[in-house]
Amino acid sequence: MIIEDMAHRLAAVPGVVGVMLGGSRARGEHGPESDWDLGVYYRGALDLAALRALAGPGAEVAGPGGWGPWVNGGAWLRADGVAVDWILRDLDRVERVWADCREGRYEVGVQAGHPLGFWSPCYAGEVALGQVLADPSGELTDLRCRTAVYPEPLREALTAAAWEAEFLAGAAAKGAARADTLHVALCLSRAVGVLVQALFADDRRWCLNEKGALAVAETLPAAPAGFGPRVRGVLGAPGGTAESLTATVAGARALVGETLAALRSRAG
Repeated sequence: MIIEDMAHRLAAVPGVVGVMLGGSRARGEHGPESDWDLGVYYRGALDLAALRALAGPGAEVAGPGGWGPWVNGGAWLRADGVAVDWILRDLDRVERVWADCREGRYEVGVQAGHPLGFWSPCYAGEVALGQVLADPSGELTDLRCRTAVYPEPLREALTAAAWEAEFLAGAAAKGAARADTLHVALCLSRAVGVLVQALFADDRRWCLNEKGALAVAETLPAAPAGFGPRVRGVLGAPGGTAESLTATVAGARALVGETLAALRSRAG
């Protein structure tokens, strides 16, 4: 198989520790047109020249940091008509993030392509939900085994942090009174994002990014009745006048309150 062959060739590049299949294909949620996401885990100096030679003529390979502080770097390729993404991951940094997760610590960083920010536990979640394709040293297999159990301190931290949604909804109410649609929309979008992260954590699930997260979150145990449709109603058309925005925010505040109450009840 072309993907497995590519993974083993990547693992032979100096600096690369191993390769994992990630994304929807690793989780069995892919469609016919889904890309193949290959997490390229490296340590120390990475031989970019060897990576570029492997990528082939005309392919652009972004080195560490080339795609931003969290997504890091990689390449978008086509191999025999198949779309393949290489995504660089510094294995030492992933291990540090995993150690933080076990202690209930996390970061949310600004990252292009992640409108609600890049939540650091994604690094551990990628390993937990991925499939090891090439692992000469056995390090990725070992880390995948360790991340199989969701850390309770992280669960507690992310569910406790859901208080921010209530704060954001309050800020949105002030923006609504000024008919400030942008401010209201941003506040409510982030409030929903915070709740989604908490709902995933409450169910001990890894949330990797915003894509498809609402569809999963609305099925989780702590989600209030109608969570998904109500969120879509709030974010789909918040309004353009003080009156319409105020009505939207009122609906959002009710949903936030119900979600927080459900999370508190399950925590107790």
